[in-house]
Amino acid sequence: MPQTAMIVDDALFIRTVLRTMLEDCGCQILAEAASGLEALRCLHAVTPDLIFLDIILPDANGIDILDDIRHRLPDTAVIICSSISQEQTIHKALQHGAAAYLHKPFTQEAVAAVLRQLEAA
Repeated sequence: MPQTAMIVDDALFIRTVLRTMLEDCGCQILAEAASGLEALRCLHAVTPDLIFLDIILPDANGIDILDDIRHRLPDTAVIICSSISQEQTIHKALQHGAAAYLHKPFTQEAVAAVLRQLEAA
């Protein structure tokens, strides 16, 4: 079944690359946001199956946005996408309800693997 997704990252380049990778995997992109507040506004209009969320945003901490998303949309899988590779940060994201952690820079294979992992869950 095709999945719907939203991408939250302040870098246009990352959003563009991730959009292409997700579309290549059969996902439909419902929205993109460059900030935490923009992401939360988008969620009033769309309910994606997946949200790809950066931790470092210009106006918010991604973990705080993750908490808000988990509260609003408990059935939506949130995948943290970040260049931060500290075990403590990864553990915190997973503790707060992230379905997966995708380390930047990511590859098409890594994105596809996360999608397969979520389908199997």
